[in-house]
Amino acid sequence: MIETLEIRRLLPGSPHLLMVGKWQYEQWGSLYPETSQEAWQEELHRECGARGVPAVFLALAEGRPVGTASLVKADMEVRRDLSPWLASVFVLPEWRGQGIASRLVRCVEGEAQEVGMTRLYLFTPDQQALYRRLGWKDKETLDYRGMSVTIMMRSLAT
Repeated sequence: MIETLEIRRLLPGSPHLLMVGKWQYEQWGSLYPETSQEAWQEELHRECGARGVPAVFLALAEGRPVGTASLVKADMEVRRDLSPWLASVFVLPEWRGQGIASRLVRCVEGEAQEVGMTRLYLFTPDQQALYRRLGWKDKETLDYRGMSVTIMMRSLAT
């Protein structure tokens, strides 16, 4: 059980930036074989905004980085008509099942709502049940980069 969980905005000078980039690249880099880990890291650095879109959040359990999630303008080049996106939700395997991903999702939703966004999108190949429990609705299923994924949408209360 987690005694303390803190979610912080990841800023460009954060000492955790390299670790988060490594997590993300290891998790999703194979979807983008044309992107090097260095280019991925540079993009993550650009996503570290002070408020609104883009933004990256880091979950710290008992002071240790254990997860991340992002708010980005675009996450699928084939659906640039949809914006903004919840992206890169990741929790270290040994910390899963403790509500950290849900807290990260709620944090991103709150950030989007604070800056006037009325809806968010995400895509996932396998975590539909988690997002449905959090109030997300299926929008469509499509083949993206050789994988069947579901695009989901969440309306944000105003």
